[in-house]
Amino acid sequence: MSDVNTGALSSSLKANYEQLNQLLGCSSDLLRKELQLGEHTELAVFYIDGLIDNQLLHNSILYSLQEGRVSGLLGELHPDEKIEVLRKRVLMAGDLTTISDYGHFVHDLLSGNVMLMVEGTATALRIGLPGWEDRSVSEPSSQSVVRGPMEGFTENLRTNTALIRRKIKDSQLWLETFQIGRVTQTSVSIMYLRHIADEELVGEVKRRLNKIDTDSILESGYIEEFIQDTVATPFPTIYNSDRPDTIAAGILEGKVAVLVDGTPFVLLAPTTFVSFFQSAEDYYQRADISTLLRGVRFLAFFITLFAPAFYVAITTYHQEMIPTNLVISLAAQRETVPFPAFVEAVLMELTYEILREAGVRIPKNVGQAVSIVGTLVIGQAAVAAGFISSAMVIIVSITAIASFVIPEAGMAIAARMIRFIMIALAGFMGLYGILCGVFIVVLHLGSLRSFGTPYMSPIGPFRATDLKDSIFRFPWPLLKTRPKENRTQNMQRMNTSKREEP
Repeated sequence: MSDVNTGALSSSLKANYEQLNQLLGCSSDLLRKELQLGEHTELAVFYIDGLIDNQLLHNSILYSLQEGRVSGLLGELHPDEKIEVLRKRVLMAGDLTTISDYGHFVHDLLSGNVMLMVEGTATALRIGLPGWEDRSVSEPSSQSVVRGPMEGFTENLRTNTALIRRKIKDSQLWLETFQIGRVTQTSVSIMYLRHIADEELVGEVKRRLNKIDTDSILESGYIEEFIQDTVATPFPTIYNSDRPDTIAAGILEGKVAVLVDGTPFVLLAPTTFVSFFQSAEDYYQRADISTLLRGVRFLAFFITLFAPAFYVAITTYHQEMIPTNLVISLAAQRETVPFPAFVEAVLMELTYEILREAGVRIPKNVGQAVSIVGTLVIGQAAVAAGFISSAMVIIVSITAIASFVIPEAGMAIAARMIRFIMIALAGFMGLYGILCGVFIVVLHLGSLRSFGTPYMSPIGPFRATDLKDSIFRFPWPLLKTRPKENRTQNMQRMNTSKREEP
């Protein structure tokens, strides 16, 4: 802990308070309440205003301490014995722990706990009374579904772990918490099923978390960049979601969930390329519908990657591939356009990215107006002025819509980044350039790993048994085993010993 004395607490209430004031710069939200219980007991409670439940503090803790029987119980006991009596016989709070280290005292104080000390002892009693304002559980905003649970994670770590435990009521669901960040001291937890998750995977996740040495962790994106296998890729190698059912499903497959206090997005490791095209809704609908939707998502991904590049290539170098009537129509549209197709595509894509970013940043009450101006007025005016062709507006619009079909935003962003490279290759080398780009992307994807798991599994390396829940989604009675790439301790998902009824 930075700038915190990790030695023992002082037995003097005044000395501890002065040290706290000096450490926190006499912060006005550090409050102290002194109590005199009889002639021989002087105690004080320390807390940070705004981080604790004041009503519980006054109605439960302080009220219990001021009862007449308390002074009789404490009497002339040794101060260390008084702490034990208060913990075991007086205070009714659920979380009561003794603290003797000053570093832990400060950390617990700043984490929303009430610290009680008795004059004459160097031991404090930590009383868990967190009371800051939390956002209530609401519908997920990033991964919406038509059918399925409508609850999403919040910024509170304990709420998020409870949402997962509501879905997995198993004693083997283990939770371990780390404090990461020398300044922020952010709570980072991992959750996994001990009898299913691979022990080497769990150990590797812990090792990478313990290696993190930084001042602050404010969001799960910090953790993602620290623990991913490589940063030299536009593709996400760790899955993230704000849906408890998605994370619970991953844990049941032997994966490890990483939860960070202060963010609703939970990480899931390891992951594969096809996982980013799967939605929680796939498992709540019939298998044929889910398979069709997955096919649509893969098609949308290829449209997002290649549609503008393909248009640039065939209109610039391969006009013989276009039907005659369409060539005449495109030529008529491009007659007044002063730019080549490559420049036209880049300008339109950059304009779309600017409008997209503006739509995220501007206030919601004017967002609709900006989208109408951007898509209709600017696009129509640009075509009328002869800056761009109508066909290019159609291509860019289809590409933009297709990018929203991909369920996970990280993969959609990767496709948008690679799209510019594909346009450049198409502008300089036509379809040959696109083919070279495809080879490079495929080779790159084949080289990626996520905590040792091949990123393109089960396609490369090919595992026929895992194809039943990858590009396709087989019916639930056929999903008897977990994916092999997760290297789980227990591969069986269903009890195959039961004899099937005729």
